[in-house]
Amino acid sequence: MTTPQPTTRPGHVEGWSPPLPDAPGFAHDLVETPGLRTHVASIGTGDPVVMLHGFPEHWWQWHEVAPAVAAAGYRVLCPDLRGAGWTTADDPRIDRETRLYDLLALLDALGVERAHLVSHDMGVITAMQLTYDHPERVRTAVQLSVPPGFFRFTPRLAPAFEHLPPLIWHRRGASLRGIFSPRYAARPMSRETVEAHLAPFARTEVDAAVRPLTRRMVVAEALRMMRGAYRTRRLTVPTLVVYGRRDLPTTEELMHRICPDPDRYADRLELAWVDDAAHFITDDAPAEVAALTVDWFRRAA
Repeated sequence: MTTPQPTTRPGHVEGWSPPLPDAPGFAHDLVETPGLRTHVASIGTGDPVVMLHGFPEHWWQWHEVAPAVAAAGYRVLCPDLRGAGWTTADDPRIDRETRLYDLLALLDALGVERAHLVSHDMGVITAMQLTYDHPERVRTAVQLSVPPGFFRFTPRLAPAFEHLPPLIWHRRGASLRGIFSPRYAARPMSRETVEAHLAPFARTEVDAAVRPLTRRMVVAEALRMMRGAYRTRRLTVPTLVVYGRRDLPTTEELMHRICPDPDRYADRLELAWVDDAAHFITDDAPAEVAALTVDWFRRAA
């Protein structure tokens, strides 16, 4: 039997439903791999950078970060991961590593052997899986708003997970606007910005993915991290972990407490903080995130 070959088709902005949010300079493609049609927004030329969005966001999360990174001489690829944005799948099932396999197939389809990796929130899970299981595919990694996989759990971290129960029991059609509250965003987001982030939830496929993404991927991986699964492995990819100083409860003091002695678990890992930013750090401080990212690429590669 012949294995289906991946293909890439240019996407026209005016042809997407719901309409794509505005982001000058980006090209849009549909990359077909077996069972999946991944929307990829790209900008720039040079060494490849893959940016993996968080929840409940999509490629547009990077609309201010990616152009700044591209201007430094990189080709930035921003895919909509399975269950998000404008990507469509034949099979709605999502397990702990489903997005990892999707990402590997996407890199192969795009001819990307090795890339810099930037991730936020839920996207960090897939990024960590890639860096640990396939380090040969990653040059450097920048991890936003999520601790390293080898962190040690403490009850003081519990408030960081208080947003999960509504997602575990998400009812289709229920609003997700509350996630963009001052609890998670240091700067108030405009109505237009929130609507741009949430627009794809008008698609049944995206709304239906909230429960499996949370239950079968996020919770499953979080429990493995808490049990120390990554403390038995070594992180060889140079990794920068970035937090907003207003992303409570993960203060700088607490981060150093739950991630003591990084050299024991990683070849090279650094922590960095951004002032006046909370969990949605790419919305709060896109210029700072881009600057830290480019600096890390240049220092760590």
